[in-house]
Amino acid sequence: MPYMFKSLWHYRHFVLSSIRNDLVSRFARSKLGGLWIIINPLSQVLIYALILSNILAAKLPGIDNKYAYAIYLMSGLLAWTLFTEIISRCLTLFIEQGNLIKKMSFPRITLPTIVVGSCALNNILLFTSMLGIFAILGHQFSLVMLWLLPLTLLVILLALGIGLILGVMNVFLRDIGQAFPIFLQVWFWFTPIVYPINIIPESYRHLMQLNPMYPIVDAYHQILVYNQAPQLQSITIITVIACVLALIGLLLFRRANAEMVDVL
Repeated sequence: MPYMFKSLWHYRHFVLSSIRNDLVSRFARSKLGGLWIIINPLSQVLIYALILSNILAAKLPGIDNKYAYAIYLMSGLLAWTLFTEIISRCLTLFIEQGNLIKKMSFPRITLPTIVVGSCALNNILLFTSMLGIFAILGHQFSLVMLWLLPLTLLVILLALGIGLILGVMNVFLRDIGQAFPIFLQVWFWFTPIVYPINIIPESYRHLMQLNPMYPIVDAYHQILVYNQAPQLQSITIITVIACVLALIGLLLFRRANAEMVDVL
């Protein structure tokens, strides 16, 4: 494991240049360029806000802003977008880079690192644009937003652990790559992003404890919507889960490295 991170440091320039090239290539010959990073999620916000704002805005107590639902929705999507983008790209990463893996000798750990760096950069651009929209809508900010730094790292850790496990398994069982995007859609609606949790009957709210993204999304809401620090107890539990999944993902990735080359 230490050798893996040591080799990653030696190839840091390759990683950084690959992140830059990935961002450039995604928007090559596009007149709007990187604006598409924020147009897609914000268009989703606009659709939900137009349809559900009048219904669900009243379900958000303690916010004196007529655009409260839009702010709530954008806050949740900020966490969810980063989470799903990392998992989705890791899911097919080794298959898409199969020729590169077979023909070149380089630390394989650089591949998921490039994905994480690219997704994190996209998330920063999205967050910056959201801050501008929050300001236009008259929403207040505070130093509580500094909590987003460790929370973003937590999202990355959790998504990377799940993404590596599924990405390695997908090399040997391609059905995973077809089935998991469907599961992500179900997972999205099982997470209180579009709706507030208080619309769920109390007898069913305990089921949210089974959702590892619930405390993270709730923390984003507390910070960006209510200007309050997140609950440390729930964050601590999910941090332990994320660390365990990330460790399992790295160990599985390391153990299956040679076998993946043969299969690819």
